Amino acid sequence: MTICPWCGTQYPVFQSNCKNCGGPLRLIEEEIASSSAPAESIAVPPPAPRPISDSYLWRILFTDGWAVSALVFCLLGVIFSLVGVGLTLGIITAFIGIPFLLLGIVFLIVAVWVLAWRTRRAQKVVTVLREGEAVRGKIIEVSVNYSVRINQRHPWTIHYKFQANGQDREGSVSTLNPVGDHLQAGKSAYVLYLPSEPEWNALYPHP
Repeated sequence: MTICPWCGTQYPVFQSNCKNCGGPLRLIEEEIASSSAPAESIAVPPPAPRPISDSYLWRILFTDGWAVSALVFCLLGVIFSLVGVGLTLGIITAFIGIPFLLLGIVFLIVAVWVLAWRTRRAQKVVTVLREGEAVRGKIIEVSVNYSVRINQRHPWTIHYKFQANGQDREGSVSTLNPVGDHLQAGKSAYVLYLPSEPEWNALYPHP
C-alpha cells in the first residue's frame, strides 16, 4: 500500500505520481525503510527537480483561505452586478440598481486582485516544491484562525523555522486540511527553499 505524502490518497499498487494532486510518490522500498526507522524519522524529499504536476497549483488554491474567500466575493460580485444592471435598465429602479452595480464592480475588482495575488504565491510554492533545496527544520507553532470560516472549517497556520545560507529563518503556511501529529509544535520537518530567494519556502510534504 502506497500513501501519497501530499494529500493522503492511498494506492494498492505503486506509481510515480499521485493522480489526485500530482505529487511525487516514494518508492515502495523507501517506504519500507522509513517504516522500520525510529519514530522521529521524517520523509526525506526526493532530489530536485521533483515531478510536481501543474494541477497541484489548484490544490494549493482550494486549501488557501484567501483564495477561497476571493472566489466567494467574485461570485457575489457577479450576482450584484447582474442585479444592478437589471435594475438600472429598468430606469424607475435605477436609483437602487446603480448602488448594486457599483458594489458588484468593487467586489469583482477586489476578488480578481486577491486571486491574482494568491495565484502568484501558489505558482511560487510549486516552484519551491519542484526546485527547492531541502533542509531539516522544526515546527514552532500550530494555531487555528478562528476569525475565518470556510466550508465549516477554520484554517490552520503552521509556523516553522530552518536555516538557509547560514541564517536562521522562519516560514508559515496556511491550510484547510487537518493537521496530523507530524505537524505539531516541536516536531522536526523538512523545509524546501530557493537558495537565491530563501524567503520563498515550503514544508515538505506540503500540508
